[in-house]
Amino acid sequence: MNNKAFLVLNKLSVWYTRGKPVLDNFSMELGANEVVGLIGLNGAGKTTFIKTLSGLLDSFQIKTALWQDKPFQFRDIAFKKDRYTVFAEDHSFQFFTFREYASYVAASYGKKLCDIGELVQGFRFEEYTDILLKELSTGNLKKAYLITAFALKPKLLMLDEPVNGLDYQSTEYLYRQINNYRQHGTILFSSHILESICLTSDRVLVLEQGRIKRSFAGQEIETAKIREMLKV
Repeated sequence: MNNKAFLVLNKLSVWYTRGKPVLDNFSMELGANEVVGLIGLNGAGKTTFIKTLSGLLDSFQIKTALWQDKPFQFRDIAFKKDRYTVFAEDHSFQFFTFREYASYVAASYGKKLCDIGELVQGFRFEEYTDILLKELSTGNLKKAYLITAFALKPKLLMLDEPVNGLDYQSTEYLYRQINNYRQHGTILFSSHILESICLTSDRVLVLEQGRIKRSFAGQEIETAKIREMLKV
């Protein structure tokens, strides 16, 4: 892991209703080539944070936002081309087949789509590559977006509840892809499944009431310790 921070956020507050912040003075840093897991109880702010960083929310304020040592905004084109998000639920581009969608995304990012055969096989998706996204099951739709994400290899890959809907074999393959991603960039992912966090992360951030309650790193990452922090 490269310890130099390439994403710095200082005092981010996000709300859906004015006066009721979901994230409150939230600050964090991400280093290059690391895997950071977000975990917390429902309502802790995990998905809201990922949506904000993905440029989907307008109701926020922030003191400092740096990307690769330069000030940026979440909707800046340059930043958008450096990141890709797999959301917990996504029903966009429903009348595209997977192959059409993956090709479209690659072109939008100004990249040539790499050979996706290994990813398709690894996620056990061979039968579904030419089926409309709207006709896929929840699990197979998640696989379509995950395959696209890992094929794209952005500097920052964000995954919101990536395990949801996946079968056992695909979940194990996902863990391997996450662990191998450090050679390409950084992964930030949220999960309510403690196993997925502990098996893959260099750092684990425990969220509570819109702030980071505790951070674990390296050998500190143990299920018992993190579970204790999640008790209400």
